[in-house]
Amino acid sequence: MTPQEIHQRLQARFGEAVGPLGEPKVDAFAVVKAEALVEMARFLRDEPGLEMDFCEDLTALDWPKRGVIEVVYHLFSYRLRHGIVLKVEADRASPLVPSVEAVWKAANWMEREVYDLFGVSFTGHPDLRRVLLPDDWVGHPLRKDYQEAGGYHAISNVRENPLVELRRLDEIAMAEAARSRPPPAPPPAAAPPPAAPAAPKS
Repeated sequence: MTPQEIHQRLQARFGEAVGPLGEPKVDAFAVVKAEALVEMARFLRDEPGLEMDFCEDLTALDWPKRGVIEVVYHLFSYRLRHGIVLKVEADRASPLVPSVEAVWKAANWMEREVYDLFGVSFTGHPDLRRVLLPDDWVGHPLRKDYQEAGGYHAISNVRENPLVELRRLDEIAMAEAARSRPPPAPPPAAAPPPAAPAAPKS
């Protein structure tokens, strides 16, 4: 099925909970209502002719000016070789989206990653905690207004420009090579000037 046909099946089943199908350059997508997401996920997985058994990717986009974080689902059917992209728009101030971990187990760590890096809470997730950063990390680094805190527990995150460091290492290597060279041999002594010819005898 084409994304357009899949979208029509979704609209027929869920009505206004499914937005219009966008036509980007790569993947067609539809924005769907968060409250219908889990039921929609089960429908896409279980409905004959759809059978989307694979949550291929689950990520997010931060839109500070719109006050929205989009959670993006790339769904695919291995058997039928078709797919669609769904998006859920969450309030950036308090982003809450239902978990689809019970539908696709692959969503477990992907939801944790979005929670970790964007701060989206997935209600109903069985183990929602950070997966990349320590539990006491402050903030969510993939939000566009994220500010570095200058390090973590006295571990600096400031690194010298690698080109500066390479130049410094080159200078050290050249200095060491110069020290290990034997001193140059002294120049040979100048030959004495030739003796003046003897004056002829008278």
